[in-house]
Amino acid sequence: MLYAVVCVAVLSGSPLVDLDTAVLRWSTSARSPELYEFLSAWVLLGQRAVCLVLAATWLGVRALRTRDLRPLITLGLATLLLNVSVGLVKTVIGRLGPLQLGHAAVHPGASTVFTDGTIFPSGHAANAVVTWGLLAWLAPRGRRSWGVAAGLLAASIGLTTIYLGTHWVSDVLAGWAAGGLVLMAVPALTPLVHRLTLAAGAVLSWMRSGAGPGRPARMRV
Repeated sequence: MLYAVVCVAVLSGSPLVDLDTAVLRWSTSARSPELYEFLSAWVLLGQRAVCLVLAATWLGVRALRTRDLRPLITLGLATLLLNVSVGLVKTVIGRLGPLQLGHAAVHPGASTVFTDGTIFPSGHAANAVVTWGLLAWLAPRGRRSWGVAAGLLAASIGLTTIYLGTHWVSDVLAGWAAGGLVLMAVPALTPLVHRLTLAAGAVLSWMRSGAGPGRPARMRV
């Protein structure tokens, strides 16, 4: 619901768009050069490639230790769903960001849609919600604590992009909502995860049995 409301608000040029420019003016004046490098590195934790590599490495090591591919396959499907859903909205709305608009971005009504922009919704915010939220959901223990940490991380990444002037406020709101929708859809992926785990386990067993005498234990399904 929030996702749809924010999309309509941006497309209709509602007061939310005025809030975007007002916050951008504030962030431009409040920005601290001393924090720029650190914050620029911090938002990388919401960049798709960085998120995926870190999460896949962690779950890959876990899969080798537990012989359970399900968490890794769940990550792959959730990432695919996120990329398709967010990428589609980015393409359809085609919004330009503050960096593309330059100095004009701080003027009311500067928001531009239906161009070649790809700023809305925020991929950093959506990636942070899905990747770190999913790792918390897949945690073998302490899910509540990991969930709080993931929520704070996703919130800080989104707010940092606003502070750095790389995203409008509405971009980040939509990104959080888009990521939340993907997380809500993850349980519905369970049957597909089960089938893919069976298929992957069969392939691995076949490859390993052909490589030598002994048949190693199969991945859990």
